[in-house]
Amino acid sequence: MTPRIVSVGDNVVDCYLAQGLMFAGGNTLNVSVFAARSGVTTSYLGAISRDAAGRHILGALTAENVDVSRLRVVDGTTAYCIVGHRDGDRVFLTSDLGVSRFALTAADLEFVGGHDVAHIGQSSGLDSALEDVASRTRLSYDFATRRDEDHLRRVAPQCYLASFSGGDLTETDARELAERAVQLGAVWALVTRGSQGAVLAGAEGTRIASAAPADVTDTLGAGDTFIARSLVGLLRGESPDELLAAAARRAADTCARLGAFGHGTPISHEILSAHPELIPTTAQEGATHD
Repeated sequence: MTPRIVSVGDNVVDCYLAQGLMFAGGNTLNVSVFAARSGVTTSYLGAISRDAAGRHILGALTAENVDVSRLRVVDGTTAYCIVGHRDGDRVFLTSDLGVSRFALTAADLEFVGGHDVAHIGQSSGLDSALEDVASRTRLSYDFATRRDEDHLRRVAPQCYLASFSGGDLTETDARELAERAVQLGAVWALVTRGSQGAVLAGAEGTRIASAAPADVTDTLGAGDTFIARSLVGLLRGESPDELLAAAARRAADTCARLGAFGHGTPISHEILSAHPELIPTTAQEGATHD
């Protein structure tokens, strides 16, 4: 049977000033798309507005065959992040959570329970609901760069997969973090380390994976790609070595394009007009006026 994954919360449009383009993104939304591209059935449960950014997110998810039947469309502003570049490096200039934060309803939890796993990130703002989610299905949780012991103790025992961003960690530190999460109760723990590869720990031991060669255009979404393909591999019963190699290849593919999974469109006038001090003239001229 094809695994079913639902991703919850944390959607955004990433606005690239230099290109005048915005891309649908956010950790959990990206995971839903990349898991769908890996051949499993995925759903996305989140909140967008009726503005141009929200319409773009809805269109991108629909184009990627992600179930959006539980996607809220409400009044307000769709979450966005404005991205600039300084000396060739990506810089996050400003952001707005907009309507992306919400509370799960009983109907949401029932929907979540119809999936094999639910993926939630610490940036989803749903930590208070993790116990309810984990009581209905397996939980995949992205800690991102959060590693404090109290939080780890609270969340790791509920996790089927605990994921961490560890580009700043040595291989030894990454191994220790993954193994600590498993020791606390996570079935699996993944630490992605960018160009330095990844670490996957489980009850049967720890695997170290190298990154795949990549022609890097943009690294945004590469870690989410690695999480999605690893999660799919675990659900399919692939060996750790097999799934890590596949995840590394998928992450390298993501690095070769702008935006996490493509679907770029001109930055909306609504977003540009809210931050005139940040916007170069070329971006304003290329914006839509929806």
